[in-house]
Amino acid sequence: MTEFFAMGGYAIYVWPSFGLTLVVMTIIQCASILRRRKAIAAVKRQHAANAQSEQRISNSGDPV
Repeated sequence: MTEFFAMGGYAIYVWPSFGLTLVVMTIIQCASILRRRKAIAAVKRQHAANAQSEQRISNSGDPV
């Protein structure tokens, strides 16, 4: 088992590479989740603003 972790003498290059890859992939995943949440919130705000605008137009009695 120790030979596996030593990676034939290349462990100093292999394990940091795995660690860095894990960190970068985690950052990308978190950024994607946050970006998705922001996009959904923006769409909801836009939908609410459009609904309010349509409500004002229909309440004003002016034909469009």
